[in-house]
Amino acid sequence: MDARLDYFANPTAGKALKHFMAAGKALRDSPLPAATQELVALRVSQINGCAVCIDMHTKEAAAAGETPVRLNLVAAWREATVFTDAERAALELAEEGTRVADGARGVSDEVWASAAEHYDEEQLTTLVFLVSFMNSVNRLNIIAQQPAGNYEPGQFH
Repeated sequence: MDARLDYFANPTAGKALKHFMAAGKALRDSPLPAATQELVALRVSQINGCAVCIDMHTKEAAAAGETPVRLNLVAAWREATVFTDAERAALELAEEGTRVADGARGVSDEVWASAAEHYDEEQLTTLVFLVSFMNSVNRLNIIAQQPAGNYEPGQFH
């Protein structure tokens, strides 16, 4: 499959991507644990069906030491015993924040309270921005049909 657009060759996309990359770095450099960030990015991408982001975040997480078992169970995290309570709260926040239209209520007070039990305000802020960021990036890649499979860990860092 060929991409519909080459974001790296387009001047407007290049300008916008510079800001996206800066936002991604700010999130990576935040106090939210890197493993949690990768799990959340992967789950949002799974929900949206963004193959290139699934490819990227699976490989980044594995390169950072994430286990194949945990990576394979992200899609079924509710039934899996390999995630901490904090990670489960982050994954639930990511799901409700991604499926806004499905529930027509956004993130419930219960899900927010659960996340707030495990993360401080700075980490919660990062979670909110990360979920929003990943939804945006997923859409950019899906609309332009960016192909998956060739990502190398660290490629965009």
